[in-house]
Amino acid sequence: MTNMIELAKRKQPLNLAIVHVDAEAFIAHFMPWLEIAALLTAIRQGTATASPDGVTPPLNARQLAGGSAHEIGNDTLAAFCMTAAMKGSKAAVDQVEAALRASYGQDFPGNVGLWHFRADIPASVSLDDVVGQAGKKMLAGDIAPPPMRGGESWNTGLRFLERALASNFKSEIIYPLAMWTRARWTDVIETGVMFMAHVEDNLPILREALSEPRNDTAFIANMLLLGGPAVEMDMQDEVEGMLRSLARR
Repeated sequence: MTNMIELAKRKQPLNLAIVHVDAEAFIAHFMPWLEIAALLTAIRQGTATASPDGVTPPLNARQLAGGSAHEIGNDTLAAFCMTAAMKGSKAAVDQVEAALRASYGQDFPGNVGLWHFRADIPASVSLDDVVGQAGKKMLAGDIAPPPMRGGESWNTGLRFLERALASNFKSEIIYPLAMWTRARWTDVIETGVMFMAHVEDNLPILREALSEPRNDTAFIANMLLLGGPAVEMDMQDEVEGMLRSLARR
């Protein structure tokens, strides 16, 4: 119980840093979070036991070099990069990377999570590849031309949603993603109508969907579900089924 209380205590300020893209707060609370998260992972795996005094030990050299600390770090850095990308805050990502490199070297825990947002990946294979490459464009301010903007926003929104649902920081990604989704689809109906398929049918549907005041998973899923036909996205059955399930209130 003590460890779970400590987990919540250490995660809360990191949650806020991710939501608000606060680089300084993220840097300050990243390692304390990794320490407790890695300890609890090791306890669950039976490779460690809780300290009688409840003190969370610092990561040792082996843990800093790989293992669960890196897996947790990758997810944490990806979450920060995703919210930074949605705000177009490349400077925040640069600041975090510089600080972690200075403290722990180029192979710092989480470096792979960041790598997807930095590297040039010509043929994306994993979801992390797709999310990272979309985020890289957003961080660089690389906006698609109007005819392609709606489709790109749809693809990015879907992949960011899928990644958020698998993250330790689901809630912290979902709210910024909902705000980003609202802004992107507002842009579609205000400036991209000429590129919209079946405008007479889809425009009123999108306007009604945007009138939903809640910024949550259901709102994001519903916008993707209803927006797909407007930007001529061919949804696979499993994607449509997932979105319908998530959009249900």
